[in-house]
Amino acid sequence: MTTNADDADIQDTVADAAPVSVDYAEILRRIPHRYPFLLIDRGENWVKNKSMTGIKNVTFNEPFFNGHFPENPVMPGVLLIEAMGQTGAVLMSKSLDADVEGKTIFFMSVDGVKFRSPVRPGDVVRMPVEVVRHRGDIFKFRGEAYVNDKIVCEAEFAAMVVESPK
Repeated sequence: MTTNADDADIQDTVADAAPVSVDYAEILRRIPHRYPFLLIDRGENWVKNKSMTGIKNVTFNEPFFNGHFPENPVMPGVLLIEAMGQTGAVLMSKSLDADVEGKTIFFMSVDGVKFRSPVRPGDVVRMPVEVVRHRGDIFKFRGEAYVNDKIVCEAEFAAMVVESPK
């Protein structure tokens, strides 16, 4: 027979495992990026210390399309990596319940990047990012980016929380 304390522990564990949505306002509270460099619009299926899917709605009005390339607009691959990194940063900040005041999450490494297909205006990019390892304020992630269920980019990357300069 379980006690009420045991029931509460089980409910907390289930609540921690249940996927959660992350709206635009929370993203703005969790990472310092702003237009034109904020590259995720929302998060889906956040699971503490485990995973989150970032969503980027790519529009023709993105500032990078003016020069990359005007006659054949393609989202720069490095920005896909950055968008996966921002997804990881929100996942990390929310998992640590980090006090973001005076702190920033920085890339430490990016490995095994592969670009499979271009991302163009009108595409919706879904970026499932999962935690591979986590120790203290350092996370290692594996991320992928999809458009219409077709993989367009993949990478492994690491990030850490650092104090912002005063």
